[in-house]
Parts: sequence; structure tokens; C-alpha cells
Amino acid sequence: MTIDSPESDASGLRLDLGDAVATVTLNRPQRRNAMTPAAWRGLAAIGAGLPPRIRLVVVRGAGPSFCAGIDLRVFSGEGVPGEDPPPSAADPGFEPWIAACQEGYLWLRDPGIVSVAAVQGHAIGAGFQLALACDLRILADDAKLCMREPALGLVPDLTGTKPLVDIVGLPRAIELCLTARTVSAPEAAQLRLAELIVPAADLDAAVADLAAALLATDPEAARATKRLLAQAGMNTLAQQAAAERGAQAALLRARLARAAGSGSP
Repeated sequence: MTIDSPESDASGLRLDLGDAVATVTLNRPQRRNAMTPAAWRGLAAIGAGLPPRIRLVVVRGAGPSFCAGIDLRVFSGEGVPGEDPPPSAADPGFEPWIAACQEGYLWLRDPGIVSVAAVQGHAIGAGFQLALACDLRILADDAKLCMREPALGLVPDLTGTKPLVDIVGLPRAIELCLTARTVSAPEAAQLRLAELIVPAADLDAAVADLAAALLATDPEAARATKRLLAQAGMNTLAQQAAAERGAQAALLRARLARAAGSGSP
């Protein structure tokens, strides 16, 4: 089922809902899927309204590019047609405005789903951060990644700095951000920014294969395991061992309770 609402049209997004998979498509190919604040609000709305049956979210771009970053008209005098300009940085509402934009990215880490970015062509700035917000990334061999914000006199502020440092380490993250250089698909694989690199023609098939493998896992075990893995980097070994015990006990107790309630042996 494809959801095309006035809100999704305004935000340049398309949402396709299947039995267990939701596909979010950045749908402004005429502008290489450059994003506006309406797109970030639209992403947040999709996350807030995702049906409970959805276990996998695929984020992709229409046309040859995943996302060319922020639509630079946001910063210009002309602005984006149909959208209000961002508040001034001097406005007390400026940081809350950024927080609302970040909500469009944060939900992709929810333990109830696995999120996959299918990246072809350019993933620049806000687009690179969107790919980093996903749990997994499959890149076409023509993918080009770049954290452009510092070159524009800005900082990356769409939740991309933490996953970038977690994946590539602090020195490499500094180098990538402060040079704003472009990372090719082969280098992205070397830096662990991609789980898989495939020919562009094979991107859809690779995403479908990964989706099938992910959905073959028990849903409750998948959610509990993702939650457990997400905290591992912040825990000591003893803390993580305790978290593993607690997660296993909670998972199996819930299963036993359901079995007892249904009268199963």
C-alpha cells in the first residue's frame, strides 16, 4: 500500500507499507532529493505513525541520487516555495526547531525496527546523516558520501556525528568533516560505513535479500537483541553481561507467560 498524503507531497516523501516492511522514498528527483524542513517533519510523522506490524524500514531515494543534502534555497532570500524560513539563530525557538528536525532521524534507531539505507549516487550532508541514522547501509558502487556542512559554515546537526565517530573513530571523523571530501563506495566499505557494496543495477535485489534474511529472525528476539547491542558500547563488560541476563530472562518469561495463558504445554 502506498501512502500519498498532502503532507507527504509537501515534504517530498513517499511511504509504501507492506506486511512487515515500510519503504520511505525521498521523492524529489528533480532536485536530487535535496531536503527541506518539511521533509524532516515528514520523516518524523512517518516514524510516529508507523504501524506496529512493521519490522523493517528501508530508506531510499528516487532517481540517480540518494540525497544531495539540504535544499540550499532554505538559506537563500528566495526560500523554498510553500515553506516558512527557519527561525533566526537569535530566536529562543531555534534549538527547539532543530530538535524537531532531528526527530525525523532519531526514530530510525528504535529497537522495534531495523532500518536500512539503500544508497545510490550522492549522499551529501543531511543525506549522509540520514544514511548514518539507519542501522545498516547498502551502497551502490556509484555512491558518494560527504559531510558538507562545515564547508558551508555549519555543523552537522541531524544526529550524524555520533554514528560517524562510532563507526570510523574520532580522527577519521574529524578528517572527513573538516575537509568535507567525498568518500567513494570502495572507501566507504573500508571505513565500515557500508555493510555491502553492489552494482547499482543490483541494489534493489540486495535490499530484498537482506530484508528476507532479517525478517526470518524471531521478532521478539530481534527487538531484544538490537536493544542489547545498542547499549553495549556504553557498558562495561560486567554491565553488559548483566544486561544480557536480564534480556534473556525477560524474553523467555514473556514467552512462558503467553504459553501459560493460551493453555499450551
